[in-house]
Amino acid sequence: MRVVIGEDSALFREGIAALLETAGHQIVGRASTGAAAVAQVRAHRPDVAVLDIRMPSENEGIAAALEIRAWDPPTPVMLLSQHIETRQTVELVAAGAIGYLLKDRVLDVDEFLVALDRVASGGTALDPEIVTRLLGAARAGSVLDALTPRELEVLALMAEGWSNQAIAARLFLSERTIETHTGGIFAKLRLSDSPDENRRVRAILAYLDARIS
Repeated sequence: MRVVIGEDSALFREGIAALLETAGHQIVGRASTGAAAVAQVRAHRPDVAVLDIRMPSENEGIAAALEIRAWDPPTPVMLLSQHIETRQTVELVAAGAIGYLLKDRVLDVDEFLVALDRVASGGTALDPEIVTRLLGAARAGSVLDALTPRELEVLALMAEGWSNQAIAARLFLSERTIETHTGGIFAKLRLSDSPDENRRVRAILAYLDARIS
């Protein structure tokens, strides 16, 4: 893949670049600010952009990602953060082709590369810790009270970006059973049937909006 990296820490930026190059990917642009990252993505049109959320000011990376994702066609974006910051990520996640991982997750190289490939292919990859925070916020508002414990478990894995087949393997259930659970989740969260590929993501976003702090 052709990748642009936006990260204000030179050490971390070059570390990611070395990791990706070792995996066979090409770094076509590097940036230390959100504006520079946007310019690099516009100039090179990479397969995916890896952006720090704070670059260096708070949420500068998110602003860059929103701009990049608004283009036609949009560029997939992997957001990285030192801490869980969910306040302004709802709009991005709803559009798909987005990842949001804690920086510690990059230390698990194989997991990071799999997540990056998923995002570049138009999918979603959310850090499990972030999903737990989002689910906790939603529970506080009783939005998920209608879901069974198993449906909550399936919903959490859906939010991380796993396919039905992968969820079935992780939970030791049949894929048909997972399809039944996802159908129940969509119905209980009142997500109408549509050809929208992002309905799975909207299931995790349906209850967020004003609840994220």
